[in-house]
Amino acid sequence: MPGHLGKNRRGLVVGISLAVVTLLVALAPLSGPAQPPPTAPPSPAGQPPAGQPPAGTPPPGVIPPGLPAGYVGAETCKLCHDEQHRKFEATRMGKLFLKHPRNMVERLACENCHGPGQKHFEAGGGKGVGGMVTFAKNDPTPVEVRNDKCLACHNRGPHLFWKGSAHEARDVACTNCHRVMEPTGAPFQLAKATEIETCGACHLEKRAAQMRSSHMPLPEGKLKCTSCHNPPATVTPALLKEPSLNDTCLVCHAEKRGPFLWVHAPVNESCANCHDPHGSNHPAMLKMPKPRLCQQCHVETRHPTSPYGLNTSSFKFVLGRGCSNCHINIHGSNHPSGFAFTR
Repeated sequence: MPGHLGKNRRGLVVGISLAVVTLLVALAPLSGPAQPPPTAPPSPAGQPPAGQPPAGTPPPGVIPPGLPAGYVGAETCKLCHDEQHRKFEATRMGKLFLKHPRNMVERLACENCHGPGQKHFEAGGGKGVGGMVTFAKNDPTPVEVRNDKCLACHNRGPHLFWKGSAHEARDVACTNCHRVMEPTGAPFQLAKATEIETCGACHLEKRAAQMRSSHMPLPEGKLKCTSCHNPPATVTPALLKEPSLNDTCLVCHAEKRGPFLWVHAPVNESCANCHDPHGSNHPAMLKMPKPRLCQQCHVETRHPTSPYGLNTSSFKFVLGRGCSNCHINIHGSNHPSGFAFTR
């Protein structure tokens, strides 16, 4: 009897073991390693797999429709140049080009100045890659080509006579004086905080003249370089805004305009015969102190031709060392007896 029970237990254990093995075999495919996903069929050499865009293609929706061939749009430029894009959109030009373009030229935005960017984008970027114009100091693009980008829009008004002007003839770039890609706080997007600093970067002598004791009120902010000059270009010497030097001075000094009954010839010829317009160490911005200034011309009769003050008889002519003590209307006189500008 006991032997019979032992055989039954052994049979039961064997049956349970076979059932466990069968269950494990059935579950093996479910718990095994993950199968690799099916791969797309191989594509021809240099072509992306089926269903994928070509390499170097901007994400869908970045390129706005209707752009000319080779252009990718400002949003594509923003993918890499986000910081420059944010600065540019804060400027007057950026607000117009990026937010309210009036025509296709303005709609091109960044590429309007830098050139079409498709080749640049497909090449993976890089300074100057794809024929881009960078406007940097070391940009190999000729200055004339860079300036033509600006003159495509700024070709009227004060910029009308840029071709052949003094600045154009000396290869001055627009970006030498103006910053386009970021707000500067200065008028006309000047590269420096004020016009004196911007112009003075090249015109060092004229900037130094403003530090003399007698000067135009530019440092005080009452005048600017552009009060007299038009830096882009004019048809007059020294880029003056008015037809002549005298006309420029008479805009403010109207009392010297005349017409006068008795005319002082050097005054009619040029104010710069006696005055230094940018500044002097002598009163009224005179080029020389009185009476030396007058004696450059008046060496003939009546008064001594030698410098005054060397003898007692000449002292009466140099009270305060000024001929204008007697010849008070030196710019011109309307008095019938004012031929010597004493009245």
